[in-house]
Amino acid sequence: MSRFLVATMPIPGHIAPIVPVVRQLVQVGHEVVWYGSSFFKDKIESTGARFYPIKSTLDYGDSDYNRHFAGRSNYKGIDQLKFDYKHVFIDPIEGYLKDMEEILTRFPADVVMGDFAVAAVPILGMTRNLLWAVFNVTVLGLPSADVAPFGLGVLPDYSMFGRLRNRVLDWMSTAMVFRDVQNYYDQIAARNHWPALSVKPAVSPYLYIQPSVEAFEYPRTDLPPQVHFIGPVLPEAPKSFTPPVWWSEVTDATKPVILVTQGTIATDSEQLIKPTLEALADEDVLVIATTGGKTAAEANLTVPRNAHVEPFIPFTALMPYVSAMITNGGYGGVTIALANGVPVVSGGNTEDKAEVGNRITFRKVGINLKTPTPTPAQVKAAVKKLLADPVYRQNAQHLKAEFAKHNAVAEAVHLLEVLAFTRKPVYTMPTLAAAKAGWRQAQTAVAGEA
Repeated sequence: MSRFLVATMPIPGHIAPIVPVVRQLVQVGHEVVWYGSSFFKDKIESTGARFYPIKSTLDYGDSDYNRHFAGRSNYKGIDQLKFDYKHVFIDPIEGYLKDMEEILTRFPADVVMGDFAVAAVPILGMTRNLLWAVFNVTVLGLPSADVAPFGLGVLPDYSMFGRLRNRVLDWMSTAMVFRDVQNYYDQIAARNHWPALSVKPAVSPYLYIQPSVEAFEYPRTDLPPQVHFIGPVLPEAPKSFTPPVWWSEVTDATKPVILVTQGTIATDSEQLIKPTLEALADEDVLVIATTGGKTAAEANLTVPRNAHVEPFIPFTALMPYVSAMITNGGYGGVTIALANGVPVVSGGNTEDKAEVGNRITFRKVGINLKTPTPTPAQVKAAVKKLLADPVYRQNAQHLKAEFAKHNAVAEAVHLLEVLAFTRKPVYTMPTLAAAKAGWRQAQTAVAGEA
């Protein structure tokens, strides 16, 4: 049996998809130490892993970045993303490294696995010559000649002009847009004698686990062979669920059921839930809104006759009845919807949401409003279009079928076991075959745009 050190950012969405993977690793006999936030101690220990808390840097866990990182709320769009790179992801590296070095003195791990945002993991792997793996928790952001740099929110263009555009954007991203972020890391790295790293998403030379399917991503002809699509890691159904008194309205519905959810980080109900309730108040639909913790009164929401508002409803119970989902574009929520064949209206543009929204547009599984604060008119038009055009549900159902081909947890565990046992990079299908497959997808995409 092998020893695994797992490291995650103190962010709910970075922890949830890794929980069942770690639980399975422990159940089959491996030793796991999980380094993470004390806010999630109980959840981490429920997997059977040994918990080691963040000690040497800021530990948070309520997803309220603006409260924990002074000045963040003053920035929007790319500027806010740059702020996050510097202060949410780069600043903690020194503390993470100190803590993980201490762990390794007592727990000589065979493999170190981090979520994609824990930059301390590649540094640790390089400086100590360790096997390291990445478990991504959002859309695939690795550099490619076929797509624009991650974070710019630019749709792919597979023509020759598009590939030239990507090269120009990559240069601009590196030399101009994110230059100050790179300088910020370089100065800290030089002071600490760390290896030179790009602030672009890092790919482990050994194993990169992507919990999705290629059918949701942009086609690529240059996907590294150590990148594995394992399908979605979906939330586990709660052990018990007491339905609200109106639940039969959902299960017996003869009209479309529309779910609107505000997400787990940006949870202001004024942004998405309020305009949705107003937009659909006179429509022949049933609206279910989940606020992420507040009652309708606490969220200051006026609830029309065709709607219900709850702090939380498990999606595993609700999704089989949903016709369309309105979301702020969080990767986890969108994945759950598509795994159930439910098309989406996406309304976010912060964090990774612009990139998620563009994939929704590209694969035509929903409508991207490109704003976290849509007007009621925008919401109404999007929902009506989604319900009227069957192509959105058909494409979402296709993704549901692609997702169903995978057992994500079993595949992730197998890949990690192979890495620990062979101590060599874990490659997928031959690179040439993968490139040909990606090229065919790209050509299909070009033909579809024509």
